[in-house]
This record gives sequence, C-alpha cells and structure tokens, in this order.
Amino acid sequence: MEEVLGILDVGLIAHVGVSTPEGPLVLPMAYGHDGECLFLHGAVANHLLGTGAGQEICVTITCLDGLVMARTPFHNSMNYRSAVIRGKARRIDEDERKGYALKLVTDHVVENWDSGRPPSSSDLRKTLVLEVPLTEASAKARSGDPVDEPEDVAGPWWAGLVPIATRFESPKPAADFVGESDPPAAIAALSGLTPDERLRLA
Repeated sequence: MEEVLGILDVGLIAHVGVSTPEGPLVLPMAYGHDGECLFLHGAVANHLLGTGAGQEICVTITCLDGLVMARTPFHNSMNYRSAVIRGKARRIDEDERKGYALKLVTDHVVENWDSGRPPSSSDLRKTLVLEVPLTEASAKARSGDPVDEPEDVAGPWWAGLVPIATRFESPKPAADFVGESDPPAAIAALSGLTPDERLRLA
C-alpha cells in the first residue's frame, strides 16, 4: 500500500472508468485521498459521477517518467509509475464529510483551499463527491534501461532513455484580476518544481 500511496501523492490526474447504459466510459478528473479513501468530485449534473455512485468503478493514476528506446523498436518501452483502485463508489451527502473531501481534492496539487473564498452552501449543493475505499488497490512500475537481445547489445543501434518531467511554471494572474496582491505562498512556491518535488511543500 505504501507504493500505491506514493503514486497517489505524486499524480495529478485520475482516469475514472464506469459502466454506463451506453457502454464503458473513462474520463480524467482531479482527485484527493486520505490514505484510506480516494475522493472524486464534479458537478451534480456530471453524468459519469452520477452513474458511478453506488457501483464498482476503476480509477487509474499514471506518472510517466520517460521513454525507453531500445536497439529494436520491438523492445521500446516507457518508465512509469501507475496505481489502480477498484471499488464501490459511495456518494457523500453529509456536509462535513463533503467539505473534508473537497479540501483534500483541492489541496492535493497545492494547498490553497484556505487562501480563496470559502465555498458557499450553494457551491456544496452543486457539487457531487464520491469516495472509493483503497482496500483494493495495486501498483505497477517500470524503471531503468531498455532490455535488448544479447546479440543486439554489440550492434551499432542507439539505445537509451528520454526522461520526461512535468514542471510547474511561474504563476500568472488571471486576465480579469484587479487586485494587487501576489499569489498565495503555496502557489508561488510551485514555480520550477516537478510534481515529485512539490511534495516537499506538504
């Protein structure tokens, strides 16, 4: 479970799969977790979340770390970390639990729940929140160099890695921002960091 939680901490996007009357559907979403449950949120009218409530869903989080280029394209691969969570999604209707879950989702990337306007009762009414227990979760990862055929290693073909790094750039104010204040410290501190490095801020 420690490996799963590490991937959940670093990841930014969850791909959520549900069965609908029209067939399977997968959509990317923001998420949060508390070590015991995964939390998802969206508008009350969100068809995917509404369909997922009360049924088994599958959530995948993937961190892509690099391309693995082998001497033959047959052995090309990718270095990655991936977590898969399956379980019954429960709709959260209790205001206190809903607020707790929404704060976790918001603060998952950067802790800014407390630096903006607090959500109103109308905001909460319009938001659907699901929780999925982390009891059925698994991790899969690949790292390192390509694995080539022994007879190819002495050949002339190039082999190696192409690292991939997502990095936060400096915050830019919205076009309609009329204030004079700087970004909150937690947002400003993201500048130049990768998702892995941002965990130092937690």
